[in-house]
Amino acid sequence: MDYTSILSMHQELSLIAVFLLVFLLDLFLPEKHRHLIRRLACILLGIQLVSNLTPDEVILFGGMYHSTPMASVMKSILTLGTILVFMQSSDWLKRQDVQHKTGEFYILTISTLIGMYFMVSAGHFLLFFLGLELASVPMACMIAFDKYKGHSAEAGAKFILSALFSSGIMLYGVSMIYGTIGTLYFEDVPAGLNGSALQILALVFFFTGLAFKLSLVPFHLWTADTYQGAPTSVTAYLSVISKGAAAFTAMVILVKVFGSMTAEWSKMLSILIVATITIGNLFAIRQNQLKRFMAFSSISQAGYIMLAVLAGTPQGMASLVYYMVVYIVANLAVFGVIASVEHHTHGKLDRTDYNGLYQTNPKLTMVMTLALFSLAGIPPFAGFFSKFFVFAAAFHSGHWLVVFIALVNTVISLYYYLLIIKAMFITPNEQPIPTFQNGSAMRVCLMICVAGILLLGIVSNVYGVLSDTAISF
Repeated sequence: MDYTSILSMHQELSLIAVFLLVFLLDLFLPEKHRHLIRRLACILLGIQLVSNLTPDEVILFGGMYHSTPMASVMKSILTLGTILVFMQSSDWLKRQDVQHKTGEFYILTISTLIGMYFMVSAGHFLLFFLGLELASVPMACMIAFDKYKGHSAEAGAKFILSALFSSGIMLYGVSMIYGTIGTLYFEDVPAGLNGSALQILALVFFFTGLAFKLSLVPFHLWTADTYQGAPTSVTAYLSVISKGAAAFTAMVILVKVFGSMTAEWSKMLSILIVATITIGNLFAIRQNQLKRFMAFSSISQAGYIMLAVLAGTPQGMASLVYYMVVYIVANLAVFGVIASVEHHTHGKLDRTDYNGLYQTNPKLTMVMTLALFSLAGIPPFAGFFSKFFVFAAAFHSGHWLVVFIALVNTVISLYYYLLIIKAMFITPNEQPIPTFQNGSAMRVCLMICVAGILLLGIVSNVYGVLSDTAISF
């Protein structure tokens, strides 16, 4: 093998270069200039994103590494979401108790992103698992970043224990695959599948491990406590970037590797989707703490995302990636508002704290309203189109009953999203949250998110390009 071919992994290599540069900046930059790390990290990731926008197909190491054009698009989307999270975290990282750990936050975040890159481009179960662990272990450190404040350390412990058990179950399933087939290459596994009881058990164990990462019911119990205890910027990252990589990989493996067992995994997935959407919605209604509220909202959103996986077609893949783009901008807009209010009010996170917010902070209120409307799937916002495409993909594949139940659940989700909007616009409050001004980075981030919410549904070329790219995902 010619080892110069490794240079074809330009997306991973350029991200590793960004990681090393941020690491060196954190190590050698004088104390008086350390605040520049925030800007430099965003600029370096932006350069990395722009330099890798051209989708291409790369196969290395006998098929262990396989990056398709759709995988390249997904990596770019994950990188863009990470830049937005970096911009949101600017005010939080200026806080006195964490400002000395600014470099650590960016290093850990980029480490998880490298792991997700390898997950998305894996053509072998071993590389997929290594990428998964590279994405999970630094994430536990990020969740416990505020270890002396709130429940951050507890959240980190719950996350790492959940990740430990889910990884163990997944590895057990992978070992069964290897034991019955004798290979772990994605391209070679389908030839050895015969639908035996051991292989079905291997599929169940493997998908159970992925379901933990996606917060699918009944593997969701860690989600609310982890989202509540983690720093808000980390919660935002965990809710969209991590979930996007896991959903994309789940679809690739289920369709390409276990395609001959579609009848088995589609039944299992249908049950999980219905349970996830329904339970996520019902429990979201009961939440007053906004980060726990968004945790159950993200659980239900995971169910909608998996409708695209259930379709198992190029249309499903295009709708999944489109859904993730819209979900990233809408969810990060919500978490941006939550982070702003938390930072300027020293920790107000209950829904009642937002009563009368429109009186003092009308712009933030409008951002939150647009984002919640998008998450609820109300036209003409982008969230309506993203839900329509995943529903259409699943319906065209014959899963009309699951689509119908998901449609009924959108009414429930609209109700609990409107509870927050009602609090901000209608519920009276004699002492609303005072007027405050966000930093420039947060303002730019929220402007980008709002632009995405308003334009992604109108500019039909976005879904068209994704459909063309997804033909050979």
